[in-house]
Amino acid sequence: MTDNSNLIINDKFTETSDVIIYHGTAIDFVKSIPENSINLIVASPPYNNGKVYEKMFLLMNIFEDQEEIIPLMYNALKNTGSICWQVGNYISNGEVFPLDIFYYKMFKDQGMYLRNRIIWRYGHGLHAMKRFSGRYETILWFSKTNEYTFNLDPVRIPAKYPGKKQSKGLRKGQISGNPKGKNPSDFWEIVNRNWISEWEDGIWEIPNVKAHHIEKTIHPCQFPVELVERCVLALTNEHDRVLDPYMGVGSTLLAAILHNRIALGSEKEKQYIEIAKERVAQLVRGELRTRPLGKPVYEPSTENVAKIPEDWKKDKSSIYFQGKE
Repeated sequence: MTDNSNLIINDKFTETSDVIIYHGTAIDFVKSIPENSINLIVASPPYNNGKVYEKMFLLMNIFEDQEEIIPLMYNALKNTGSICWQVGNYISNGEVFPLDIFYYKMFKDQGMYLRNRIIWRYGHGLHAMKRFSGRYETILWFSKTNEYTFNLDPVRIPAKYPGKKQSKGLRKGQISGNPKGKNPSDFWEIVNRNWISEWEDGIWEIPNVKAHHIEKTIHPCQFPVELVERCVLALTNEHDRVLDPYMGVGSTLLAAILHNRIALGSEKEKQYIEIAKERVAQLVRGELRTRPLGKPVYEPSTENVAKIPEDWKKDKSSIYFQGKE
C-alpha cells in the first residue's frame, strides 16, 4: 500500500482527481465521464433478492436502467478496459432466475468479449425450505476488445509439480514450468481455502459481509473489499482508473486506493455516501479495518457453535444420531 495522505478527493469527475465520490444516479455520473477514460468497471447493480432497501418489482424491470447504462459504460471504457459485473439470482415465488444469463446478452450486444464467468461462493445466507439454499453469486468479466489488460504475474500461483520435466521434443529433460509460477486457470476452486488454492483450482470463497464481518456497515448487501482487490490486481495497472457506478458504501473505492489506483464511484443514497467518505478517510488515516487479502476462511472448532447439541446425538431422526439401532 502506498502513501494515501495526499489524495485529491472530489465530488465530480476531473482529470486530476485521485478519488471521486459522486452523489447522484449512476447514469448521470457515467454520462459525465469522458469516453475512453476508465480502465476497469466493477459493479453490483441493484436487483431484488429479498433485500429490504429495494422495492418489489417485475423481473424485466430490473434491467431498464442497465440497458441504458451499459452502452454508456462501454463508451467510458478504454479499449484495453474491462467490466466485472457481479450479480446473484432473482427469486420470484420460489423460482430462481440467474441474472448473469440475462446480462450476458446485454454486454454481447455492445460487442464485448466474455473472458471468465467467476463463481463467488460464501458460507452464510438465508436458509431455503423448498429448494437448496443459495450460497454463490457470479462475476462476469468482459473485455471491451481483444486487446485488454491482464496481469498474469501478480496472480501466478506455485505449480503443483514444479520439478516436472518435458518428456519429449527439443526440450526433453528440461523443466517444463515457469519459475514465476503457473497460470491459475479460469476455474477457481478451493481445496485448502487459501489464496493459492483459490486461484489454482477454481471457486472464490470469500466471506460475505454479515453481522460480525470486520467491514460491516449499515448497507444490507455490502460486498467485501477482498472480492474487488482480486479484479483490480489482475485487470489494471497502478494509476489506472477503477469505477463503480453503484458503489454503496465504497468497497470498490477502497480496493482501488489500497493498490494505488484512481477510484471513482457514484451512489444515490446520501447515508451511504457519508459512510463511503468516512471509510476513505479512515483508510487515509491508517485506521480502516478490512479483511486481509487471501486470509483463510474462519472455521469454528472448539467453540460452542461447533459442538453438536446433546439432544441431537440421541435423536434417531437427526443426522448427528450417535446411538445404536
